[in-house]
Amino acid sequence: MTHDLTLQSIHPVTHDTYHLSFPRPEGFRYTPGQAVDVTLLREGWRDEARPFTFVNSHEASTLDFIIKSYPDHDGVTRQIATLEPGEQIQISEPWGAIHDAGPGTFIAGGAGITPFIAILRARLEREGTLEGTTLIFSNKRAEDIILREEFEAMEGLKTVFLVTDQDAPGEGVHAGRLDHGFLRQYATAEAAPFYICGPDEMVDDVEKELVSFGISNAQIIREEFD
Repeated sequence: MTHDLTLQSIHPVTHDTYHLSFPRPEGFRYTPGQAVDVTLLREGWRDEARPFTFVNSHEASTLDFIIKSYPDHDGVTRQIATLEPGEQIQISEPWGAIHDAGPGTFIAGGAGITPFIAILRARLEREGTLEGTTLIFSNKRAEDIILREEFEAMEGLKTVFLVTDQDAPGEGVHAGRLDHGFLRQYATAEAAPFYICGPDEMVDDVEKELVSFGISNAQIIREEFD
């Protein structure tokens, strides 16, 4: 089953990411961390579905996305950045293996942060604290960090911001990569479960590193594809 949504608002979050909000269809249900396949109802783009994750509460009256645009590529995200209120998209039924299994360590790369936004917001709203939870968020540069101020203000959440393409990223941000040397300080049984989301290669590499430190696959939550 699919649902047609009409864009209510769109505004920038960073220099290349956008927050989009749509009225929520009656009876539509999802759990924090789930995604849908999104199709633009524009001429020439109706066969180009892409997966995006909801970022707001599963009890909210709207369906919200934060989507990173790639203006150098003539693809769906470039089109999304030019959407205007009143335009329509189509979404699939919700799907996804990423879910909230309690306090642990969230490891995100770039736009892979989006399923974690919904999970962390929902848990903070429900419990009032994110005590025992660490967010490791890797980006190319400091200005790419989505919702940095919100994450830093979340009660009980430990934030670790990492950038790969900047030698002096500024206070509160580390320069480096999600490699063996970096992850070894966080890959402990006490820090489990480990949630991973980002580019496929990054997710595979991080999972392999975690396993090398003795973390079991049962303690790793990531998207699963057939």
